[in-house]
Amino acid sequence: MNSKRRVWVVMPALNEEASIGLVLDALPRDHELTVVVADNGSTDTTAAVATKAGAVVVPEPVRGYGQACLTALSEVRRRQPAAEDVVVFLDADFSDDPRELPLVIEPIVAGRADLVIGSRVLGQREPGALLPQARWGNWLAGHLIKFMTGVRFTDLGPFRAIQWESLEALAMADRAFGWTVEMQLKAASGGLRCVEVPVSYRKRVGQSKITGTFRGTVLASVTILGILGRWALPGHGGMAARRTSQL
Repeated sequence: MNSKRRVWVVMPALNEEASIGLVLDALPRDHELTVVVADNGSTDTTAAVATKAGAVVVPEPVRGYGQACLTALSEVRRRQPAAEDVVVFLDADFSDDPRELPLVIEPIVAGRADLVIGSRVLGQREPGALLPQARWGNWLAGHLIKFMTGVRFTDLGPFRAIQWESLEALAMADRAFGWTVEMQLKAASGGLRCVEVPVSYRKRVGQSKITGTFRGTVLASVTILGILGRWALPGHGGMAARRTSQL
């Protein structure tokens, strides 16, 4: 197994001029690393800061976390990654510790996993970093995913890694807040080897666009529960497919 992999870091960013430079500067360079930032309609200097720090910046004026991820992945695809390359998703707000990237990709590099979730629940958290609504949402979603797929997750954390070939097979589609839960549902149902590793978590620089606002919390909750609900419907490919595979 090749211990050195090409790593693509996908980073959605919306008005993160105060933090994105810190994230990019802290990324370790143990592997061949390409950072693709999807500027999701920022009105500040996010794009300029990211470009100066060496990232590839692609504009995506249509707002949405999943939309930004899909745009960044289109740029990765254009650059023709190898099947065994690793894609890392990392937020631009400096709440996760970029120095822990080797920890997150290690199970894939070692051949033990296809998808790795950086779990903030299992790791060390700064007081007040993971808000109560996020903890409750993680708990509920984790239990529902286990009920539907048999795979247990403790977190829907954004810091995650997946092999390129596996990611392409998932055919990701969500353009908003359901990106993380869609990935975990599809990976678990599709038989990918899913593991979690503890990651550190601190208060982000600036206010969260999701759990930091009432509107963001409600929209994210409705989106995630909607995806989970649809996945449980007969014929969707979630619970129905699992039951069929057990016959």
